[in-house]
Amino acid sequence: MMEQTPEALLAEARSWIGTPYKHQASRKGAGCDCLGLIRGLYRFLHNREPAIPANYAPEWADLNNEDQLLIAARQYLDEVPETSPKPAQVLLFRWAPHYPCKHLGLMSAQDRFIHAYEAVGVVESPLVPMWRNKIAGCFSFFPTD
Repeated sequence: MMEQTPEALLAEARSWIGTPYKHQASRKGAGCDCLGLIRGLYRFLHNREPAIPANYAPEWADLNNEDQLLIAARQYLDEVPETSPKPAQVLLFRWAPHYPCKHLGLMSAQDRFIHAYEAVGVVESPLVPMWRNKIAGCFSFFPTD
């Protein structure tokens, strides 16, 4: 059985770096989007898919006011305070206040995160103020005390 620790999760997330962007996909090395990356990390830890999302367009979060990513995160992960996210925690982002969350990634260090985005694929990026100011939720794969 694989080791289920934040360190093992971070090593797995880093092994996805370089995976090309592919909308709705979730396969390391072959292609994924931001949701596909987090689904792949969930499979790594739990050896099963959290849920198969319905087909969604790239602009899916703009089509209705339901915050589907936030709802799913609350169903499958433990919500933690977003004031100081820690490595191995999942970040949800919204582009503007009162909009649904539309992007997610995994904290990889105090000021960095791993995510997938169009035309670039899976990368590790600095959590600069532009990103930090868009954090809408923070979640853990691991039970919190």
